[in-house]
Amino acid sequence: MPLDPSYVGRTYPPTEAYEVGREKIREFAEAVGDANPAYYDAEAARALGHPDVIAPPTFPFALTYRAAAQVVNDPELGLDFSRVVHGDQRFTYTRPVRAGDRLSVTVSIEAIKSMAGNDFLTVRGEVYDADGEHVVTALMMLVVRAVEAESAEQKVGG
Repeated sequence: MPLDPSYVGRTYPPTEAYEVGREKIREFAEAVGDANPAYYDAEAARALGHPDVIAPPTFPFALTYRAAAQVVNDPELGLDFSRVVHGDQRFTYTRPVRAGDRLSVTVSIEAIKSMAGNDFLTVRGEVYDADGEHVVTALMMLVVRAVEAESAEQKVGG
């Protein structure tokens, strides 16, 4: 059953604050293979005008994906997560994420479209610091594969 487009605009409560630590930034930078010194060395970050190390641009995915669980697990929406694939991810920054930030995320359903039996669900995550200042907006598109397509794959593969 396709996702109901009347859910577009639904907003979920903000997440509890997540404290961004230097070690988490370092681990993330290592995991994505980015050796930018501003991610590892506070002096290098300060030389660029930041008060502490900053996070790689895709770091907020860890926070916004967790916050998007509110959408995914919303029983009224009726999303079958077993048929979901991650389709797209975008970030629009006001400022970089920094060590010491306490960030919370408010997610909302930005768009629902159906094409060829597949549903495309876009979730917006607005990330704010402890002072209520906007840090980054994340747009995540999830593709909910059609049941028919999944059944056809199983017949071909098995």
